[in-house]
Amino acid sequence: MKNVFKIILTLLIVIPTISCDSESETPKAPTAIVPPVTTTPPLVPKTINYLALGDSYTIGQSVCETCNYPEQLQRNLSNTYPATSFSLKIIAKTGWTTSNLLSAINTENHGSNYDLVTLLIGVNNQFQNIPFSVYEKEFPELVNKAITLAKEEKSNVIVISIPDYAYTPFGQSSAYNNKQISLEIDKYNAFAENYCKNNNIIFISITDITRQGLSNPSLVTQDGLHPSQSAYTLFVERILPKVKFTYKE
Repeated sequence: MKNVFKIILTLLIVIPTISCDSESETPKAPTAIVPPVTTTPPLVPKTINYLALGDSYTIGQSVCETCNYPEQLQRNLSNTYPATSFSLKIIAKTGWTTSNLLSAINTENHGSNYDLVTLLIGVNNQFQNIPFSVYEKEFPELVNKAITLAKEEKSNVIVISIPDYAYTPFGQSSAYNNKQISLEIDKYNAFAENYCKNNNIIFISITDITRQGLSNPSLVTQDGLHPSQSAYTLFVERILPKVKFTYKE
């Protein structure tokens, strides 16, 4: 009997406690369901027309036909936009100055339907000791030509700095003052960069890459002067993130 009495007494104590605890609990609000965030890929035209303007650094003197930076850039863009077809036109020749490039553009009617135009010019002005005032006059003209060719869209134009050939076996030869070469290249690039900055044009500096040419010979071709395929790959790594296409119906 005593054991039965203890069990009954224990139940009388425990049951009210459980009841109170149950009543004191606040019902939990249902967890809100957050829909997943979806990112819509940017729309781009079905066809992209790319025009590269320049000199030997644009055609890729002493590298294979598909090793220059415009060809590499086009391949990278094709991988980025697999549903888009790309066409590339290069207006450039070894030895061309700003005057030569202007003349070539004016000689033919190249149309104004380019979605991307790159411009790299000026080293031959420096190399041929042409007065700097010529570059000061003709570089802005070339940029404006590029804008016209790029559907009048500044955002479609990218200017690339002049490589420094002082950091090549050719530039280190006794026939040239390599320190003076670098100073003059800096002067040209500073003018181009300031002009682009003041006019909201994209400017990409690759000069520092070419200044590794002595410490890293793989960045120079066998001719001892021009950038190698590997150097152009590094150019493209800097150019690619700046390429933006605006889709228009």
